[in-house]
Amino acid sequence: MSAADLARLQFAATTGIHWLFVILTMGLVPLVAIMHTWGAFTRDPGKRAVRGRMTRFWSQLYVINYAVGIVTGLVMEFQFGLSWSGLSKFAGNVFGAPLALETLIAFFAESTFLGMWIFGWGRMRRGVHVTLIWLVALTAYASAYWILIANGFMQHPVGYELRDGEAYLTDFAALLTNPSALIALAHITLAALTTGTVFVMGISAYHIIRGTRETDLFRGSMRLGLLVGTPAAWFVATVGEMQIPVIRETQPMKAAVLEGGDVAQVQARLVKEYGPGDYVFAHDWLRLSMESMKIIGYTVSSITIIAVILLWKGRLWRWRPFAYVMIAMIPFPFIASVGGWVLREMGRQPWIIYGELKVEDALSHVSRTSLAVSCTVFIVIFLALAVTNWTLITRFARRGPDATQLGATEPLPDDVPEGDADEKQTVPAF
Repeated sequence: MSAADLARLQFAATTGIHWLFVILTMGLVPLVAIMHTWGAFTRDPGKRAVRGRMTRFWSQLYVINYAVGIVTGLVMEFQFGLSWSGLSKFAGNVFGAPLALETLIAFFAESTFLGMWIFGWGRMRRGVHVTLIWLVALTAYASAYWILIANGFMQHPVGYELRDGEAYLTDFAALLTNPSALIALAHITLAALTTGTVFVMGISAYHIIRGTRETDLFRGSMRLGLLVGTPAAWFVATVGEMQIPVIRETQPMKAAVLEGGDVAQVQARLVKEYGPGDYVFAHDWLRLSMESMKIIGYTVSSITIIAVILLWKGRLWRWRPFAYVMIAMIPFPFIASVGGWVLREMGRQPWIIYGELKVEDALSHVSRTSLAVSCTVFIVIFLALAVTNWTLITRFARRGPDATQLGATEPLPDDVPEGDADEKQTVPAF
């Protein structure tokens, strides 16, 4: 493999694995926020206790994924500096602000709010505690927005001018409203909600068919998953299709490959416009990625609709074969999201910034041996982190609410504010 191929492989492996953490984090945090709000303002003590345990159980799985995902994000930063110095030199003046804001939001604001929420069980007023988890959710999606602003510039550069071979930002508003970023954010939001709800429904189905004592907890989780996941799974493909007009305008070769257009004609046009090169890069991968997303999207949507129908008169709780289907469905959204990432990133090749900077020109002056070593090390580290993450999630998911440790410590006598004194009980106060 050439140095460029090794750098591509390293980038694909690290960002692809990291993306699996991100999509689950974005999918789970709104559900946890809804559960917490639902439980915190429930008047009935019994229902409040059940919803409190529900919040703690799912939030523990979310925190595990978030914590390990942060590590993958930190490690991933190193490979950018190692392999793609040409990208930083060319677009650093444009990327600087969005990536700085993403860092401030993800590694400072989001982490701070999450830490306060984790250690605030029983020690804060209900309203303050609930507000914190909604701030965590808000900052998670704000972080995704700034990342997509940078990625959107790579897909369709706007709001800049070239000076001495480097891009300088001239229109910040154009950068913030880039359609390649905004429509992608809507699509990813629905994809994340689909991923999170399928995860919740699959684990809930597992405990229901095992005959768990926490019937109300997991049935409530299943209902919430269907309430959020059914419309999300239904509209995710529709919003994905909304990107096609933008792709036709900004990346004609990708559109031609996906829609069965005249690829040879587009190739000739791009050669005339940009010079010699292979602009039909990885067309088989693009078709495979698109088809996998469509098939999985329609499958998940159909299963959730059937589940809603079965929910009527409690058939969903009694039909065990369908529960196994929901358990088996857990990996589907992750596979589809990886397909979407491959389609988005490989579809603009051979450009790293479409029309301006090719991948080969963005590569650092690093030897093939160094790249081979770093590629191997990064992939091993990321695979180890992924295995660790899913081992922990599986272990705590199978153990159920009884093994939940998050928020389990009873509040000290002087920790609970006077206004919430009625909530000094064995279950964590909201």
